[in-house]
Amino acid sequence: MSTMSRLWPEGIDKMHIHTVVVIGSGFGGQCAAKALLARGIDDLVILERRPFLGGTWKQNRYPGAAVDVQSPLYSIASEPFEWSRMFAEREELERYTQHVLESNGLPQRTHADTDVQKIQWVGDHWLITTSRGNYAAQFVVNASGPLSTPVVPPFPGRDSFRGKQFHTNDWDTEYDHSGKRVAIVGSGASAAQIVPTIQPDVETLHVFQRTPHWVMPRHDYEFTPLQRKLMMIEPIRRLVRAGLYWSLETRILAFKYWPAALKAVGQRSAVKHLAAQVPDADLRAKLTPDYILGCKRIIVSNKLYPALAQPNVTLHDKGDGISEITETGILTTSGERVDVDLLVWSTGYDATDGVISYPVIGRDGTVLSDVWSPYPRAYLGTTIPKFPNLFVVTGPNTGIGHTSAIFLIEAQMEYIWRAVESVRSVGASAIEVTESAERVYTDKIHHEMEGTVWKIGGCNSWYQSKSGHVVAMFPGFSFTFRRWAKRFKPQDHQLHHSSTEAITKDEISA
Repeated sequence: MSTMSRLWPEGIDKMHIHTVVVIGSGFGGQCAAKALLARGIDDLVILERRPFLGGTWKQNRYPGAAVDVQSPLYSIASEPFEWSRMFAEREELERYTQHVLESNGLPQRTHADTDVQKIQWVGDHWLITTSRGNYAAQFVVNASGPLSTPVVPPFPGRDSFRGKQFHTNDWDTEYDHSGKRVAIVGSGASAAQIVPTIQPDVETLHVFQRTPHWVMPRHDYEFTPLQRKLMMIEPIRRLVRAGLYWSLETRILAFKYWPAALKAVGQRSAVKHLAAQVPDADLRAKLTPDYILGCKRIIVSNKLYPALAQPNVTLHDKGDGISEITETGILTTSGERVDVDLLVWSTGYDATDGVISYPVIGRDGTVLSDVWSPYPRAYLGTTIPKFPNLFVVTGPNTGIGHTSAIFLIEAQMEYIWRAVESVRSVGASAIEVTESAERVYTDKIHHEMEGTVWKIGGCNSWYQSKSGHVVAMFPGFSFTFRRWAKRFKPQDHQLHHSSTEAITKDEISA
């Protein structure tokens, strides 16, 4: 692997310009590195801000963490794994992540504990400023992920709390919650896994719910040894993946074209599940959403409702929310003082407006945060005008609510490779999507979004940006996105050739 000068005093003229720098070592970064390495791009470096590699399933160590998509499908198509159960738990997902990293030689290409602070287009390449020095690259693939920047609401008095507090994304595995008084703020996907896992061990558990989620049964089971072996046989593995894929893909018909069916069929099943597991009418009322199933993320769990119904658990709904944080716990809006030893913030991520957490300065000094005001937008959710050779994995409108997110990530790789190859094949230095192509694409996406459950379902969710646009989800079939990604359109792009413009130290450090 090529090396480079990492400290500024040694000068920009001595800095090696990598072919590709990938930012992030989760599944997005792994897929990008795999795809590019397989096509002969060897001069590739991965930058990871944390001291370890692996992304989500290395970082999220909270109790009960597990995937909510069937594990044979929630995996990279070219990386088979002998899964032990239908819905893999965090420990197994971590092993899979490590398997992918090591089988592709990615640890040797990764610079860990390297936090990207800014990237800037200078002449004909990107300058990447990090906590460990400067890098340069012809192409940059941002794979930091939409669920990587935790958000904690600015409740009054939050810093005054004298007990222990942390976000689910930074769970303190050294802290023993057994016998403690615990409050969990938030009731989404992470909280739904934590609550039933810690409930039997804690003295009291207070769950602060702003909005209830619809919960569906989780049809999980362990694979037998024979099933595990059979699914490692390639034709059988492909058949299992195809069966799971098409069974999930049909859901988009309701999400996009027939939200009324979600209410008439899916929601009826969710109501039945709630009634069967929560006999108390008052608690059941607090847990019943007032929006159409699918508008917010659907929780898949057999254990959440029974845990919430236990005597040591108190559910606080929006009528009894948080007024302020005190030294000893929480003061609710009804005036109740809830003393706790541990505050867990299960309050989500900046997954829409904060898709990229560091400043990005493109051609002609264009600032990405300005372009993304009032809402993030990108051609195929991947590339943006005036930002040559920059590709965003899981960018705007690439989320998928009905199937495996990895399928969309792999589809993005089809486009990224075709873009890179179009540059290399003619000896150009950069590629950039045209403003008109991006505008047409974005207008089409948001037109298609109008009738979806995410837009008309009657809820406020993290799928929406502050502008009200739904920017997290792709409003269609996942195979449609993949087809678009494969059909690279040269007419939607412009190629640039190397600039002879001098690059000065002052310009780069500005």
